[in-house]
Formats: sequence, C-alpha cells, structure tokens
Amino acid sequence: MTIIEPTYTYIDNKFHTNRAVAFSTTIEAIDSIENLKTKYPDADIIKGEENSILYPGFINTHVHLEFSANKTTLQYGDFMSWLDSVIANRDRLIQECDNKVMLKSCNDMLESGVTTFGAISSFGKDLETCAKTPQKVIFFNEIIGSNMAYVDALYSDFLNRLDESKKMIDSGITPAIAIHSPYSVHPVVLKRAINIAKDEKLPLSAHLLESPAEREWLESGEGEFLSFFQKYFNTSTPVTTISEFIKSFDDIDTHFTHMVQATNKELEYIAQKGHSIAHCPRSNRLLGCGRLEINKLIELDIPFSVATDGLSSNSSLNIFDELRGALMLHYSTSLKELSNLLIKNITSTPAKILRVDSGEIKESKSADLVLINLPDRPNSLDDIALQTILHTKKVDRVFIDGKEI
Repeated sequence: MTIIEPTYTYIDNKFHTNRAVAFSTTIEAIDSIENLKTKYPDADIIKGEENSILYPGFINTHVHLEFSANKTTLQYGDFMSWLDSVIANRDRLIQECDNKVMLKSCNDMLESGVTTFGAISSFGKDLETCAKTPQKVIFFNEIIGSNMAYVDALYSDFLNRLDESKKMIDSGITPAIAIHSPYSVHPVVLKRAINIAKDEKLPLSAHLLESPAEREWLESGEGEFLSFFQKYFNTSTPVTTISEFIKSFDDIDTHFTHMVQATNKELEYIAQKGHSIAHCPRSNRLLGCGRLEINKLIELDIPFSVATDGLSSNSSLNIFDELRGALMLHYSTSLKELSNLLIKNITSTPAKILRVDSGEIKESKSADLVLINLPDRPNSLDDIALQTILHTKKVDRVFIDGKEI
C-alpha cells in the first residue's frame, strides 16, 4: 500500500486541498493524510513537494505511431499538399520508423503524463512497441480500401492484424477498430468492420470531415480530391456520401476524429446518436483544416477528447503542448473555463469514451496517477488548471496500476 500526499488533488473535475490518496494497483481510499495513516499504518508515504498536484493519468485517444520518424519531411499548411507528401515519402518514413523510434514517442507521451493512449495502426508495425511500452494501449486496427478490386485482400490483412492484437491482451493491449475515412473505405468492408465492432463490443474510431477538400469531394465529386483519386486510384467518383457514412454508425457509439468541417446539422446528428469526437488542434492547424467549433460541442453536449494525432502532422506527442495549442486556437472561449474543460478532456471524458477503468481519482479505479509540481503557489483553486497547462512540460512522477514508472 502507498499513500501519496499532494498539495492539491484533482477529484470530480475539481481541485481539493487536504486530500491524500491510498492505493495499491487500484485506488483504495481518499481522505486526510492523518486518517489514511491511521487506516494503513504500514503504507509507504510519498509527500508531494509544495504546490504539487495529483491528477489521474492522462489519456491521449488518437496517435499514429507508425509515422514517428517524420520531422521535417512532410509538407504542412494545406491538407492536399501534406497528403501528396505522405504518399511520396510513406515507404521511407515507415521503413525508418523502427521500434526504437516508436518507443521514444511512447516515452515522450509518458513524460507528459499519458498513461493510456489510442494507437491508430495502419500496418500493425507498432503492435510490438505497444506491447512493450508501460502504458495501456487501445490498439485501433485501421481498415482502408475504396477500390473493390483490392478490398478483399485489404480486409483479410485487417482481420489478421486484428487477430494479432487480440493475442496481446496480457501485454496491456485492448483490441479496437478504426475506419480510415469515408473517402478511403468502401461501404462493403465498412459494414463488415462495424459489425465486428458491434458483435465483439470493440472500441470504434473513424476519421471524418477533416478538411475542406474532403467535404467537397464527398458532396460533389469535385475539388482537389478529384485529381488525387484520378492520379492514384484511377477513379472519379466517391464511394459514399457524408450522410451515408455517418448513418453507418447509428448502432454503435463511435469516436470520430477531427470533424472540423462538420455542419451544425451533422453535429446535431452525432449528438443524437451518442457519438464523441477526438479534437487534434495542432494537427488541424498545421494541415490547414480549420478550427473545430468546440462551443457547439459544448452546447450539444458532445463528449470530446483532446489528442495529439501523430508526428506526421505534429511536432510533438507531449499532451501539454497540445493543451497549450488548444488554449491559443480557441481564443474566444473563457480562458479558465477552457482550461478546466481541457483537463477534463484528457482524464475522465476520454476514459468514458474508450471504456477504460481510469481517468478519475476515485475508489476502485485503476491507480493510474501523475504528480505535477507547479513553480509557485497558484492564486486560487480556480487557477490551477490554467497554470498547470501553462507551466508543465514534464510530470514529476507517474504511476500505472500503482507501480511507479
């Protein structure tokens, strides 16, 4: 048994003083330090430094580890230019992205307090890495393929990768399914993959409405995607519409990624069906996709997480870099209100979305915890979320299932 005594403890999305936490692999009790010492006289005691904060471990719901070798290769500023650069450099970047490179990316997340992450795996190359990292991983096996001549082979590969991930459950892997996007997945295999997720109760994710080019292509078959599909896939017709794609997920809650170009009507439908959204602010900015209207999500009560995406469209996987990016991107939202929401959206909200038993400091929850030391005493409890985001690059201590990492 271990008891940790911080200056502040984040409980029920609020900050509290005089709250210590006793834990083994799970959180056993939350009380004053005096009461916990009496209850657990043989426990090891960890006393946080002055101005320390105990948080539940952070959750990054959407990461592409397989492109972690990218630094300055890919082109930013416009989605289609970026996509062309991905196609041109994909083979080399994937070849250079070995386990050592991907483990460094996992460690970078860990240093910023990420104890659980969702890995969007296109090729299965990252499975070994995800089994080795100390973090818990929701392993989203991604399906892609819009040309009927190749979808059976791609679907077979997807099934093989899914089966391999199921063998890694004892290594902290939770098998899951990801749909690449409406423009890249044929409705036939889309339906098959969704049925597997429903039948086996697997977490489900899908990219949707990331860029203006995607919206134009799906609506009219025109725009920059037209020349892209003609060049690479010898086709001039989208395989589905926005409405058809979204309605495919009616019977299973889905974590849609980006949704930057969604209309109010589409967001209302997402809310009605109980879906959620992964918000990747820096990736959206770097690829020229626009800005997700999070005030609309708040109004519609759509749960959303804050995620880094991968190093193919970002400069780091540090979750605090992402939160600082979100603070600057959403300039019209109250700073304190937004800060508290962002902390919630890397803790309890994504835990519910991904169905993991963490994300909260609460009795019986997994003892996934991070300790942060602020450089000075905050003016009030209401300031702690903002000051945490502004002043934290690395956390001071990390625990996963009660074990310090």
